[in-house]
Amino acid sequence: METTQIHLNKNVVDKAITYARQRGVDLSSIIEDYLNRLVQQPKIDEESIPDVVLSLLGAGSTLDDDDLNGRKAYHQYLEEKYQ
Repeated sequence: METTQIHLNKNVVDKAITYARQRGVDLSSIIEDYLNRLVQQPKIDEESIPDVVLSLLGAGSTLDDDDLNGRKAYHQYLEEKYQ
């Protein structure tokens, strides 16, 4: 097994050691398991995203700097809708 040195906050390490001891496991195995899960998460493709979520994409589009409350954009929307 290869070892790697990392720098962590001592308080965090102490709490993590206590956590590991309470569960009867080795801290290294907890960290290794977490890192394995982190790098093996499946990539999200559009097919797995529900239609409801996809319909919201772009809903929070940015407004002009001088249109902070969105009134200009709303009036423009109404003008285009009822032309």
